[in-house]
Amino acid sequence: MIEKLFLREKIVKSRILNILTILIIGFIAVQLEAGNKIAQTGFQFLSVTSDAHTSSLGDAVTAREMGSASLFSNPAALAKIDGTIEANFSMSKWIAEINHAVLSIAYKPFNGDYGVIGLSLQSVDYGDFLGTINANNDLGFIETGVFNPKALAMGIGYAKSITNQFSVGGHLKATYQNLGNSIIVSNSDYKTKQNTVSAIAFDFGTQFDTEFKRIVFGMTIRNFSDEIEYEVESFQLPLLFTIGASTSLFEWIPINPVDQELLVSIDVSHPRSHPEQIKIGLDYTLMNILSLRSGFISNNDEDAFSFGAGIQYSGFHFDYAYSPFGVFDKVQRITAKISL
Repeated sequence: MIEKLFLREKIVKSRILNILTILIIGFIAVQLEAGNKIAQTGFQFLSVTSDAHTSSLGDAVTAREMGSASLFSNPAALAKIDGTIEANFSMSKWIAEINHAVLSIAYKPFNGDYGVIGLSLQSVDYGDFLGTINANNDLGFIETGVFNPKALAMGIGYAKSITNQFSVGGHLKATYQNLGNSIIVSNSDYKTKQNTVSAIAFDFGTQFDTEFKRIVFGMTIRNFSDEIEYEVESFQLPLLFTIGASTSLFEWIPINPVDQELLVSIDVSHPRSHPEQIKIGLDYTLMNILSLRSGFISNNDEDAFSFGAGIQYSGFHFDYAYSPFGVFDKVQRITAKISL
């Protein structure tokens, strides 16, 4: 019996070492391959962080359990929701007065024996813009009226715990963007063209709990889709590959504070249209009620750091995140969650 336990611990440690090696290689690749990759994808609203909890941790949540909001980070973690039904609603005041609203709902029937189903909704309002076209007058243009660009994504997800340690999940979503109407002048005639486009995208993720010092590993591929186009130029959605790990720091020190928890998570991300990034999150919780959080994202021009706090009691959660955003001032997010 003792030999079996020793062998099992040896196997777990070997797996952890292998995965840590991959993560270290990823860290090195981030530094060696970081470059200026811009204007290669569209539908950038899909890259905006969905909720306050995730934002306050610098998006380093691939190996974390984020409830129904996991649909936007790692759908595999959807299998770990606490209750039978969970709903999560977030509002973000994004840069340039862009409003970003997110809703996610998860349902775990039969105590999760057949997996967990999730629904997601993202809605973006870019505000009002004044349209113009070139004209041979004193101003050089004439006004064509006010238009209001919008974007929308609706999805359905599914996750299942294959074993007590390993879970997988997927998220299929329909995306849509409307950039308003264009006025096209041809032979003194005015024609109106509506700039709308849609696409189907897919997210996939896995999580592995080593059951050793609360170390968890995660991997995701997000926004996988065919190329789409408005006119003649085609582009992809913001494809993102991420691997990550998380652990409880109190598992690694001799002191074990009562009713306290300090989780650290690290992600290495490879976006299609952005330099590679390292993301780090710290999450301190006292008496399972109050949480204080902070995060860091490398290779971001304006919003490297983030901060936040959360309160939870009897299935109700409220989270807030604050991100200094350089020349764009700040971004604030609030999230309300209920779990039954």
